[in-house]
Amino acid sequence: MEMSIYQLVGGHETFVRLCEAFYGRVETDPVLRPLYPDGPLDDSKEHLALFLSQFFGGPDTYSQRRGHPRLRARHLPFAIGRKERNAWVKHMLASLDESGITEPAHSQIKQYFEEAATFLINRHEDEDDDSLDVTRR
Repeated sequence: MEMSIYQLVGGHETFVRLCEAFYGRVETDPVLRPLYPDGPLDDSKEHLALFLSQFFGGPDTYSQRRGHPRLRARHLPFAIGRKERNAWVKHMLASLDESGITEPAHSQIKQYFEEAATFLINRHEDEDDDSLDVTRR
C-alpha cells in the first residue's frame, strides 16, 4: 500500500511549519504583502496549511470549513502576474527546503507549487524577461 504525501511528510503539522516559514517571508516581501488584507496573516496561514494537507492526501478539513477549494476563483480578485508568481514560488520553495521535507515528497510538492502558481497567473504584462524559472533569478 502506497503512502500519501501527507503521510510521508508526517501529517498536518509539517504543512503548518511550511506555511509558517512561507508567510514569514511574505510578511516583508514588497511584491506579495500588498496582495494580502491588512493585518496578521494568521487566517491565510491556516487556510493554506489545511488546503495543502487535504490536497496531498490528508483529511478534508479545508473543504468542510471553506467549501470546494476553487483555487483559481479564490485568487481572481488579486492581480497575479509573472512577478507575483515568481516571488510566491521563490518564497515557497525556500520554505519547502527549510521544512526538511525529503524525497520523494519534496519533488512532488515542488512540482505542484510551480504548476499551481503558473495556473493562477491572471494578468499578463509585457516584460523583458518572461521566464517562469525562479531558479535563474
